[in-house]
Parts: sequence; structure tokens; C-alpha cells
Amino acid sequence: MTVVCLGELLIDFVAQETGKLVGDVSGFQKAAGGAPANVAVAVRRLGHDSAFLGQVGDDPFGHYLVDVLHADGVNVDGLRFSSVARTALAFVSLAENGERSFVFYRHPSADMLYQPQDIDKKVLSSAKIFHFGSITLITEPSRTATLQAAQIARQNGALISYDPNLRLALWDSPESAKQGMLLGMGYADIVKVSEEELVFLVGKEDVAPLFDANPNLKLILITRGANGSAVYNRAGKIADHKGYTVQAVDTTGAGDSFMAGVLVGILEHGDDYEAHFGNILAFANAVGAITTTGRGAIPSLPNRDQVRAFITKMG
Repeated sequence: MTVVCLGELLIDFVAQETGKLVGDVSGFQKAAGGAPANVAVAVRRLGHDSAFLGQVGDDPFGHYLVDVLHADGVNVDGLRFSSVARTALAFVSLAENGERSFVFYRHPSADMLYQPQDIDKKVLSSAKIFHFGSITLITEPSRTATLQAAQIARQNGALISYDPNLRLALWDSPESAKQGMLLGMGYADIVKVSEEELVFLVGKEDVAPLFDANPNLKLILITRGANGSAVYNRAGKIADHKGYTVQAVDTTGAGDSFMAGVLVGILEHGDDYEAHFGNILAFANAVGAITTTGRGAIPSLPNRDQVRAFITKMG
């Protein structure tokens, strides 16, 4: 597999009405989600092989999710079913601008119980890029399993990609969230953070402290929503892109699809990918922008032809 993703796979119940809290919404639309799973599907739709490692419940939602990934051609050989915990659920309400708030049901969920012995090392050994997030770093045993998989992938020569997704409601405290999110960075070559996450982690919009604290880090990507994105290496900013203006309906999965666009760009440009980051960001921003125009993450992820058409239209 070209890109192997590890982490949570869950059901997002996305509010059918905009501008209401979860408890006030009259109905929800079921959508497959979970940040690393979104990346796996997005990579596949953009034309590259991907695999997903993780665990869902041995319940109707879990089997539905596996079917969704399988239908998109994502390798699910390393996906496990738990007999002791159910599939995670997230209820998502939408503000008028498409921004979200979440209510999670995971006490515990199957992804939290993913163990080191559950790692499919055959699938992992095939990775050119290994991608993971911070949600499986919140509790044991999934924390140890996630970090062990990252170590194995690095030993096998894979490039390690990490998204320290900020979901404060899932952590015991803001401080434990910060410590856990930073922990993952020590295992990564490439990190994607939003402006909000960067300020949360270092107190200001400055990537230097993250580079200083993590010798493995090669690149940091900063996403700025409608204002585009930028990428930095240890010497400074490599490139930025102003982004695209669209009518956002639901921003769920936009950062994940952006990351998939970046990983695809890295794969396609080979060892000198840093020299091509202007084009890579333009492509990744388009993938992310398209994703915001529909409800739900995986249902809204575009394919390669849709991205090409969008970039042509937007100029």
C-alpha cells in the first residue's frame, strides 16, 4: 500500500439543519468519518492505493463502515472488529459558516481498545507513507499501539505523517490534550496543524518551537480555512496558497482531505517534493475546499477529475 492510515473510524451524524445545537436539531444524516479514515478514502479517490488500520465494533455501524471503505477500494485487511465495545458515534452540529461542534459517544468505543498485537505488520510494512492522528493517543491501549505502529513504519523506511487533531472534549484537561498532541509530533516527519491548534500548542502562531522540540520533523503545514495554507521547513516558509472561496456547508473532513492532497503530491513529485509545494498546496486546498461543499466527510471527498475541474473553473 502507498499510504497506510491508523486511527479512528466512526459514524458522524451530521445535523440536517444549520445554526442549531445538537440537542435542538430535528434530524441527522449518517456519514462515515474519522480523521485517519477520511485521509485513507481521500487518497484512494485521488488515485493512489491506501490501507486503514484500526478497530470498530462488531455491530451494524462497524460493518457499515468497513463496507464504505471497501467500496472505495481502501485495503481493510488490518481492520479489526471488537466484541467488547461498540463503534464510536459523533453527533455534529453546524454553524451558518459550516463550522462544527461535536458530541461524542465513546465510553469506551472500539477504536480506544485497539492494542499493539492488533497491528497488521504485513499491511504496515507496505507503507511508503504512514499517517496517524491524536485521537488514538488519548487513552491506552490505543496510545501504545499507535506509537508502536509509527515506530515500525519508520524502521521500514516510511515517511511519517501526523495530524494533532484538537478535540478538547475527549481529553481529561487542556493540559493533557497539549501533552498528548505534542507526544505524537516526536514520531512524525510531517505535521499538519490548523492556526487554532498551533496557538493552542505553542501559545502563538510560530512553528519554530515545534521544530526545536522534535528532531524528526521535516515539514509543518498550517491550514487557515478559507484563507488557504502554508508549509514550513526548518529554514522557514517554503510556500503558501491563498485558498479558494466556496459556499461552505460542512467543514468536516476538510483538513483530512487537504492532508490527503498533500500526501498525494509528495508521492507524485518524488524526493524533490519540497520544490513543488506551490502546486501541491494549490491542489490540496482545492481538495479541502470541495469537501466543505457537502454534508459529511467521506460522502463529500472528491475524486481526481472533480479536483481538476474545480481548479480549472477557479483559475
